[in-house]
Amino acid sequence: MSERHGVTPAQTVGPYLSIGLRWPDGPHVVPPGTPGSFWVRGRITDGAGAPVVDALVESWQADPDGRFDHPDDPRGARASSVAGFRGFGRSETDDQGWYALLTVRPGALPAPDGGTEAPHLNLSVFGRGLLHRVVTRLYFPDEPAANAADPVLRGVDADRRGTLVGRESADGVRFDIRLQGDDETVFFAV
Repeated sequence: MSERHGVTPAQTVGPYLSIGLRWPDGPHVVPPGTPGSFWVRGRITDGAGAPVVDALVESWQADPDGRFDHPDDPRGARASSVAGFRGFGRSETDDQGWYALLTVRPGALPAPDGGTEAPHLNLSVFGRGLLHRVVTRLYFPDEPAANAADPVLRGVDADRRGTLVGRESADGVRFDIRLQGDDETVFFAV
């Protein structure tokens, strides 16, 4: 007679998140003191509005000239004119769900359709309960014309576009990320 077992519970990211995803340069996309650098700060919250205290935010971005030092850049890889620019950063959330990334403003990018994408950061969120990262973009609040012409932003329902635009803050830009519920941040399938 065969014995029947219950369903194994789903696994979450677990301790690997804080052990395996640490980045030696942490939240510094550019070295501290880089001219033009600023902080992107925000809070990660769940569907009930509670802080997500064990998440990690990862950023990828172009340099101020809108270039990547990567072979997948169709214009060719090119080192940044900003000394120490990494184009990548990781920030763990604190006990209130806050993350912070030190960066510089990216330049506009050529869009696949021949247009232009507005300056933006690509952000991934990893965390407990997420078996896969969620990916979003941060657009800058002082770029209304570029944002209005951006093909990706234009493809988002008008009433949800605001979840992709940061707010000016004293030392840079604030960008909160809501994982579910009312005012959920727009996430992209990549």
